Amino acid sequence: MDAYPDPANPPTPTRAARARPRGRGYASGDARRTRILNIALQEFAENGYRGTSLARIAERAELTQAGLLHHFRSKQELLVAVLDLRDRMDIEHLDLGVLPLGGEAALDKLAELAEHNRNIPGLVQLFTVLTGEAVTTDHPAHGWAQDRYAMLRSSVTASLEAGRASGELRADIDPPAVAAQVFAMMDGLQLQWLLDPEHVDMATLFRDYVEHLLRRIRA
Repeated sequence: MDAYPDPANPPTPTRAARARPRGRGYASGDARRTRILNIALQEFAENGYRGTSLARIAERAELTQAGLLHHFRSKQELLVAVLDLRDRMDIEHLDLGVLPLGGEAALDKLAELAEHNRNIPGLVQLFTVLTGEAVTTDHPAHGWAQDRYAMLRSSVTASLEAGRASGELRADIDPPAVAAQVFAMMDGLQLQWLLDPEHVDMATLFRDYVEHLLRRIRA
């Protein structure tokens, strides 16, 4: 049976605990991890996974390589942490936790995301570079990329099915196929925008695509 401390008789703190304010070490460690992740995000975006050096990340973070490995035990673990960070940003922006929405609301959120991504080209570049690399089965991000697309397609499919069930969308649409087409358009426009931002307005073109799609699939 586990022993729980008595609130009336709290344990006496150790000498080390008395000497060090509680939480300072954790706060410092969290700040350092955040700094490492932000630097790694930039490096992975600019150089891809294979072209990124742990030594370079450590240097930019003003750490030794051993110090970096204290926080992230390998380059692969660091990559996974960066990808998780990137996904959390998108999930928070899209409010994916509240899906399924109606089909029109879900597509509108994706158009909002395209507009948001226009302001964070570094993150979009990271996604594009790593996703392109991850098509090979031996790449550390291969499973992440597969799972990410499966999750996104599933979420939008559920929203389209909800819209079909409510009568908002036509009964004869194929939600999984529409979801796959939506992400193909979104990612294709992102790639063209990264290569030629002066001539490809990703957000406007994707919004226009969504509006045409909705006109086609509304009930």
